[in-house]
Amino acid sequence: MASIICGSIAYDTIMTFEGRFQDQILPDQIHILNVAFLVPSMRREFGGCAGNIGYNLKLLGGEPLVMATVGADADPYLQRLDNLGMNRSHVKKLDEAFTAQAMITTDMANNQITAFHPGAMNQSHLNRVADCLSTLDRSRAHFGIVAPDGRIGMWEHCHQFAEAGVPFIFDPGQGLPMFNGQELLDLVKLASYVAVNDYEGEMLCQRTGLSLEQISKQVRALIVTKGAQGAQIYADGKNIAIPAVKPEKLIDPTGCGDAFRGGLLYGLENKLDWETTGRLASLMGSIKIAHQGPQNHQPPRSEIMTRFKDAFGYSF
Repeated sequence: MASIICGSIAYDTIMTFEGRFQDQILPDQIHILNVAFLVPSMRREFGGCAGNIGYNLKLLGGEPLVMATVGADADPYLQRLDNLGMNRSHVKKLDEAFTAQAMITTDMANNQITAFHPGAMNQSHLNRVADCLSTLDRSRAHFGIVAPDGRIGMWEHCHQFAEAGVPFIFDPGQGLPMFNGQELLDLVKLASYVAVNDYEGEMLCQRTGLSLEQISKQVRALIVTKGAQGAQIYADGKNIAIPAVKPEKLIDPTGCGDAFRGGLLYGLENKLDWETTGRLASLMGSIKIAHQGPQNHQPPRSEIMTRFKDAFGYSF
């Protein structure tokens, strides 16, 4: 069983502002905003939603198949995927573009400001779900996820998963504002599952005119993450509260949502119940936040399972 992960592969330039954004921004002057943040530390990481989700699913022993577009500068990332043993046969390299780049500044309250250059990601529609499926054993069940990517790619990949009968998670993330209310309704109806954070959930409700409960009735499950407050899963007519797992340290929230989604895919691949799936996803986010960068946590699967039992009192 494999999970086809559609989304961005990106380089993340991560900077830390040793203060709070709110102390530097005057609310009554927001209409003429002109600020600069001194960031003494800066580093470059491997990131992007598809890369991050695939990395976390691989940590758990899942089978990620990343489908993405990258640019002429992608060789270090491609080598990393090879080193991790991740299938990159559907990562398309476009020599006329840069790989997507995220410039992320985090303050001491774990708030983030991000500038994003899409680069090759805007051509993600050049990849097709059918090409991935042609390389897989169709006698086995497979899952997909459509994470933030080029607008056309997200639209087409949702339709392609639905047409192929492959259950998938619609994870609009920062790509949500690219779609109007009717388009979002159309994509939700195509999806088997929807995953958003609490802010994105509010925006999804505003744009579609539906409540979270109404949206949940359109899909098999609606997952809403809430950071330190855990998550809510609306499934099977129930509203399931997923507790947050206390992290060892609070270091860097970059990629925590993607770690959570890696846990979701593992739960789906292995037919876990929603309570266990959500708790595993929550644990993956907790493990991630204790490390700098989105792909620098390296717990062996045995450690993840031990930490799950320690946190929740049972194994699966």
